[in-house]
This record gives sequence, structure tokens and C-alpha cells, in this order.
Amino acid sequence: MAPDVSRLEIWRSAKNILCVRLDAMGDVLMTGPAIRALRECSPNRRVTLLTSPSGAEAARLIPWIDEILIYEAPWMKAPALRADPGPDLAMIRRLAEAGFDAAAIFTVYSQNPLPAAFLCHLAGIPLRLAHCRENPYQLLTDWIPEREPEQFIRHEVRRQLDLVAAVGCRAADERMVVHAPEQPRERVNALLDEHGLADSQGPWVVIHPGSTAPSRRYSPESFAEAARRLVVDYGIRVVWTGSGSERPLIEEIQSSMGGARSLSLAGELNLAELAALLERAPLLISNNTGPVHVAASVGTPVVDLYALTNPQHTPWGVPNRVLNHDVPCKYCYKSVCPEGHHDCLRLVEPGQVVDAAVELLGRDFGGFREGEAPAEPTPALGSAGASPSRDSSQPHMEHHRHVHVGN
Repeated sequence: MAPDVSRLEIWRSAKNILCVRLDAMGDVLMTGPAIRALRECSPNRRVTLLTSPSGAEAARLIPWIDEILIYEAPWMKAPALRADPGPDLAMIRRLAEAGFDAAAIFTVYSQNPLPAAFLCHLAGIPLRLAHCRENPYQLLTDWIPEREPEQFIRHEVRRQLDLVAAVGCRAADERMVVHAPEQPRERVNALLDEHGLADSQGPWVVIHPGSTAPSRRYSPESFAEAARRLVVDYGIRVVWTGSGSERPLIEEIQSSMGGARSLSLAGELNLAELAALLERAPLLISNNTGPVHVAASVGTPVVDLYALTNPQHTPWGVPNRVLNHDVPCKYCYKSVCPEGHHDCLRLVEPGQVVDAAVELLGRDFGGFREGEAPAEPTPALGSAGASPSRDSSQPHMEHHRHVHVGN
């Protein structure tokens, strides 16, 4: 059904927009193209993002956001239990005082948007847009019925772009984008020079071996073997990234590399510095976690060790290889493997990681950069893994190849 033209005009006249995305860093980054579409579809529009503390870190790097409000919503799983509604009432007052004309509520399909919609309703925001499975009645003025996962499953970026397109906001450029400030860039440039990793000093890759969810972690032993082969067989230097708490993991991996040398920056970089590092890096190898989306946002190719917990979060808009082993229990949506075998990642051989990395780097290890297509067409994500390839001449659509190991 075509959208109501009068509704589109009402939304186009809204100048002060609240975007609500209460999840973590990667979710906020994947919402960036939709936020850009909202911002650019009407002149002189101002966009504020209501998000979590971890989401705010990413939001500071997204150029289309004018202001960030941090809110630990009690209907999200992260906040600590609190005994009174004081912070929630304070947020309602703050939103009311801001005088927003409209609110776009971004969720994954398993989330209920109605608590956020009610918050916006109580704050007097007149236009409220969201996907919703049940009839929201007056809580949403613009209800987009939820069709996932029963009818199809979309990439998370596409889902949010489709949401804002329903009110007439379409992006001319659908890429994810972050901009690191100058100071983080300068620090990263100094680190690279210090360790002999300037662009003219030979091939190198970043490897990020951590993940908040155990179900999405490739084994330390396999990371160590892949890294060893990159160093020994191809002369590709390896830079490890991770949080301070992931230092022991990376030290374990380094000690298992058979004497091959590598550099650890675990605990050394904030998010802006990580973005600056990945912007310089020829390639990222990572579990399916936030840095994958940071890399996509700076145009860096990715080898994604993609546990089959859910299908919506593959790298968007950059050359990549998505590696996993097809399993009957895929799309479990669990943080801990319910079967206990981790076969969707455990059965990916380190040699396949190396082959994918070398393929993306190219023979001269010069790598790809934003706007360049990989060497051959790659299939786009569908509801059950790989699907027919998109035209690689389309620069703003996702390019990714799923590599399933055996059956």
C-alpha cells in the first residue's frame, strides 16, 4: 500500500526529531543510515538520539546526530534494578521540555516498541513511528506492522531504512559512516609509525578476537593458528584489539602463535581511536561483534567469523567474507550455545580464515577501499543464509559472501 501523502507532508514538516535506539554500539551504528535519511529529507532538521551509555559512544562518531541523550531504560536487559521511577519521570520531563515534533523508535523484531512509545506519548511528542507486532492503538501515530521473522528477515540496516522510508525519508547514500575526531587519528597515526605499520611499510591486518556473547567467539587456538599462518606464510603483520578485560585472551593467543610476533593494543584504544585504526587498516578479521560495524562504517573490508546465532548483522556495504559452518540449530538467538558444541564456528578451519584474508587483501596486499567491489560478485543476506548475488556495481548495497564449511 502506498503511504498517505498527507502523512508524508506532516512528517516532512517536522524539524525537531527524536530517534530512539536503546541498544548497544553495533545497533546504533547500524541505525546510522536511517538517522541520516531522517536528517536529510527535510531542510534545517535537528536530530537527537536517545540511547544507552554504550550506544552513546558510537553515536558521538555519527555525523548526522546533533545531540545525544543517555537513558538506561528499565525494559532493556542491561540496567541495574532500581527501586523508584525517578529517572524515568525525569526523562519524560526532559523530552517534554525539548519540544520534539516527532519520534522514530528503532528496534529489532524481537523487541516491543511500546514502552518507548509510551515514554514519547507521555512527553507529548505528537508523531511516533515504529514497527510493532500488536495493535498499538494511540501509542503510535504511524504504525508499521511487524512482518519479521514470519514473512522475511532483513539486514538490520535495511530494516531501519525501511522504517523511515515509510514516512517518506529515503537515503541517497545508504552506507554506514562514522567520523573519528582529529586527536584520535593523530594518536593512532603515531602508534602505527612507532610500530612500523605505516602504509608503505608492508601488509598488516587487525584481528579482534573478543565478543560479549560466548556463542559468537571463535576459539583462541584457531585465532592463534590463523594469525601464525598470516605472519609466517605471507609476511602479514597482525595487530590485536580488544578491551582491557580481553588482554588475558589476547596474551593467550599470542603465546600460542609458535613464536610468530604480533602487536597487542588491547585496552589501549577508546572507540574513536579504534575507528581511526580501522580506517587505516587494510583488513579486519573479527567475530561478529561491534568492531565489524565500526570497520564497515569507515570502509574497511572484513573477514567476519559469523556465528549463526542470527542472520541480520553481517558487514554492510564493504567487501567481506562471512565464515561459518552450517548447522541445524542455526538462528538460535542465544548468547551461549544451547547445544554446547559451537559447531557453527568451531568447524571453520584457520586455513579458511587465512584464505579469506589473503583474497580480500589482494595479491599485492593493497586491500580494498570504500566504493570498490570485491573481485567477484558476492551474495546478499537472505532469510536462510546465502542468496543470489547483487550487482556489484551498486555501491550502496551490501556485498558479502557466505562461506559455509561442509554440511
